[in-house]
Amino acid sequence: MREALREVVDPEIGMNIVELGLIRNTEIHDDRGHITMIMTTPFCPYAPQLLEQTRRTSQNYLRRPVTIEMGLEMWDPSMMEEGAADDWGLF
Repeated sequence: MREALREVVDPEIGMNIVELGLIRNTEIHDDRGHITMIMTTPFCPYAPQLLEQTRRTSQNYLRRPVTIEMGLEMWDPSMMEEGAADDWGLF
């Protein structure tokens, strides 16, 4: 499912949500899926759009209902996939 979620791009940053480390947990059950996700900032203006696009993309991939839970972790660049922050010069 994570590979399918690479289609979901944060419009402000221009990177996908998997690269950014926003997907914190995924669960796949026989009848449903569940994703725990965080945002890059607490008041991300694109949060509703990203949550809905993530739900829709994963639901289409799994072919079953998917729920999204907002995690409480604060995002920081160390959560990004290895090498993803290189272009930013962060590490």
